[in-house]
Amino acid sequence: MEKIITGKAYVLGNNVDTDQIIPAEHLVYSLNDDMESRKYGQYAFSGVPALQSGLPGGGCPFIKDGQWQSEYKIVIAGANFGCGSSREHAPFALQKAGLQVVIAESFARIFYRNAVDGGFLVPYECKQSLFNEIKTGDQLELNMTKNTVCNLSDNAVYALKELGDVLPIIEAGGIFKYARSVGMIA
Repeated sequence: MEKIITGKAYVLGNNVDTDQIIPAEHLVYSLNDDMESRKYGQYAFSGVPALQSGLPGGGCPFIKDGQWQSEYKIVIAGANFGCGSSREHAPFALQKAGLQVVIAESFARIFYRNAVDGGFLVPYECKQSLFNEIKTGDQLELNMTKNTVCNLSDNAVYALKELGDVLPIIEAGGIFKYARSVGMIA
């Protein structure tokens, strides 16, 4: 796993739920068929209102028409990211769309666990609200060693909470890969 992740930011607000991340009508595609699973990426964040709370950069599509991967690699969000149903399809859809990191004030527990256990993406919690500090399209650099994110657009650096005990699971690529690597399962 890369210790430094760079990419464009996509900014959302509070209470982004799993129906906004991947609406229920798109749960019909196979997770195991490569061509069908791309549909999860294509419809990632398709349930988010077009102009969410007037946030900076609000109204920019996460996925361009006809694409299944996004130009954005890092989501910046408010509190309670991933609330709603317990569908593991939500972090899978974000990974399929090319997203690598979600930095939020807080996460719904089940979304956080699904993201970590499946090895889909890195869920970081920020020490301060960032969705009013960073704009959609800003170029960011996440440093997992220092637990910081730097907005390369204005050189502002923000502290993130340490990943703690989930870091080795994330580095291994998910809970089953981690369990194999430490001899918990064959």
